[in-house]
Amino acid sequence: MDVIGRYRLQEQVGAGAFATVWRGYDDDLDVDVAVKVLADNWASRADVRERFLSEARLMRRIASDRVVRVFDLGKLPDGRPYFVMDYVDGGTLADILAGGPVDPADALWWGADLARAVAALHAEGVVHRDITPANLLLRPSNGLESGGGTHRIVLADLGLAKRAAEASGLTQAVGTPSYMAPEQGRGDGGFDERADVYAVGAVTYALLTGRAPFVVSSISDVLGRDPDSNPPSLRPLLHDAVGQLDDLLARALAYRVGDRWQRADTLAEHLEAEAYRLEQEAPMLASARTAAGDPDAVDTTIRSAGTTAHPGRRQWVLAALPVLFVGAAVATWFLLGR
Repeated sequence: MDVIGRYRLQEQVGAGAFATVWRGYDDDLDVDVAVKVLADNWASRADVRERFLSEARLMRRIASDRVVRVFDLGKLPDGRPYFVMDYVDGGTLADILAGGPVDPADALWWGADLARAVAALHAEGVVHRDITPANLLLRPSNGLESGGGTHRIVLADLGLAKRAAEASGLTQAVGTPSYMAPEQGRGDGGFDERADVYAVGAVTYALLTGRAPFVVSSISDVLGRDPDSNPPSLRPLLHDAVGQLDDLLARALAYRVGDRWQRADTLAEHLEAEAYRLEQEAPMLASARTAAGDPDAVDTTIRSAGTTAHPGRRQWVLAALPVLFVGAAVATWFLLGR
């Protein structure tokens, strides 16, 4: 299959149980696109086809650049539906996590950016239900957004997303267990936008530590968690710079919905504040790691200087240093010459 509609297929970029995603090219518009095609083994299932098409319609209706936008829909000769989306070429947050935990301040910027994206989804009355690193795409920043960094998070894969008014009536547990809120795992329909807030907390914790906050391999593990338990402390990673982070993330990951942050944008504000704080304390943090004999101290310091995909303002500061040195030299020459 080399062509779908007017789109020339370039390479397969993703595959799941229900669909395959291709990078294609639109010759008419002269742009790369992403083409999602229903898997042939589900083509005869009317319910699966409808869910596939519902995802396309939902993504099309959401007016936010933080959600992948659908702009075309069609059928293959064999009758399978497909839809065409903007191609986001910055990889996924799962690619970032493949390299292990990222610099703590960067991790919090990523978490805050994710929370802002989720808040945009909630503003449209939609609950995602499957926020995982693999479903979070990265696009280049336009340089005008807050928080610095070279990329922004874009939500994708809304196959499980539902209108908030519909979510309370769902009676099947779906999602990825490691990032799934307990109330979602029960499958009794008793969940809302705060299930996504939990997932934001879980992804942020994974960025900080390289692992999910709780040992979970199945929905049974989600349901069997002690309601009073908290994720392991971040103190071994951050030492005295941990600040309020343990409490902040424990609240995001609270078992009881009422104990959790109630809105994604509120969580975003707290993550942004902690990111700013850690940036100010970065020299102290590096010294603490070195003093503790952390074998990753040097690598972490290098990554915090701008080698991660989300370097923040530190990259700008490093780029400006040569200019500052030249300016100082010129000033010295001028003063001595007089």
